Amino acid sequence: MRKSRAAFVLAGLYLAVVFFGRLPDHLILFPSTAAIDTHGAVRKAIPFENGQLELWTAKSRPAQQNGRPDVYVLRFYGNADRAERWVSAEADSWNERAIEIWGMNYPGFGGSTGPAKLSRVGPAALTAFDELKRSVDKKSVVLFGASLGTTAALHVAAHRRVAGLILHNPPALRQMILRQFGWWNLWLLAGPLSLQIPKELDSVANSKTIHAPAIFLLAEKDEVVAPRYQHLVVNAYAGEKRIITLRGANHNTPIEGVAVADFYKALDWLLPRRKTR
Repeated sequence: MRKSRAAFVLAGLYLAVVFFGRLPDHLILFPSTAAIDTHGAVRKAIPFENGQLELWTAKSRPAQQNGRPDVYVLRFYGNADRAERWVSAEADSWNERAIEIWGMNYPGFGGSTGPAKLSRVGPAALTAFDELKRSVDKKSVVLFGASLGTTAALHVAAHRRVAGLILHNPPALRQMILRQFGWWNLWLLAGPLSLQIPKELDSVANSKTIHAPAIFLLAEKDEVVAPRYQHLVVNAYAGEKRIITLRGANHNTPIEGVAVADFYKALDWLLPRRKTR
């Protein structure tokens, strides 16, 4: 009787932890709210779910000189990163293009109202895109996501028309949880956890519906998102694509060396320059 009762209690604890403990949120999201150097980026806050969503913007030097960018970039960062840390530096990394970057802080990150939950990432990304598109009218919008940010970018592209995407180390979250972490717990934990990944962030399913052109930047020695899980997203992608392998790179290695020239060539394909008379 005692053994049966103990087993019943353990089963109850297991179900409570798996289904009600928001484990995927805690295992995947690492929010921070401390003040950091914005490097001159401009803050913009918009309404989102009875709170606010924080965006940070910066223009490239050609865009500042021309007065209005030719292309807008909506940027989604990794699971422990913040938009204000990067947008100013990244604005001038587009091979002298007149661009403006809008970087989004996920709910619970920076000045974006919490809580930090995976289920809020997709809706927040759509809210940010709609605000950007409303502000720029018919100008082209490119989505740029890194790591977790690629799940947000693919969700937006599956529901909105975009000029193109740049996807850096895209994880297939559900498949990673099942295949990479399932074996040691006999899938008793990994199975239910994978089902808790919001369908909006199912990058394999979203990729099958997107026909906008995309550049994939894939770290050859990614220790966080193994290349085989990145290629699940790449292979599912329905649109035309260019693949750049970042030789010897780890998950957080910056794009450098030969890869920079390859990236610029891919940008010329994704965003052809206007012909001047």
